[in-house]
Amino acid sequence: MADSILGGGALAPISEVSHVDFSPVDLGASAEHSELDRKDFFAEQEGVSFAGTHLIVDLWGASRLDDIDFIEETMRACVDAAGATLLHIHLHHFTPNQGVSGVAVLAESHISIHSWPEYGYAAMDIFMCGDAQPQRAVDVLREAFQPERVDVGEHLRGRR
Repeated sequence: MADSILGGGALAPISEVSHVDFSPVDLGASAEHSELDRKDFFAEQEGVSFAGTHLIVDLWGASRLDDIDFIEETMRACVDAAGATLLHIHLHHFTPNQGVSGVAVLAESHISIHSWPEYGYAAMDIFMCGDAQPQRAVDVLREAFQPERVDVGEHLRGRR
């Protein structure tokens, strides 16, 4: 029990846990910080004002859902494609062969994943505010994971 994270009996032994953890970006008082603030605003589309677009994405029959490095690379590609700004990624690999859960924290919100490779299934959230285009991230997911089926639900958060 001494080698368990935080000593909790319900937690995985340290030998069975792996993490990909990147330090947060230092935004300071730079011009880049001002640009990030500008991108995080209520949008207006077809006369509707809202905080951001939240996509709920289910991938079925998908591959590489237990490959933490590939998932991290794919999340970065989603951020780039959507025109978002990555602040931090944290992924947890449940070993052996039990999937990955994690989040990419963005200046514009987040992308999260929970995968069940034994079922070829991943549940993902893509929530972005401002100028970011979360639908472009779905195209990256299709290309990367080659799912047999993709279900996407869209919700406009913070409708006024």
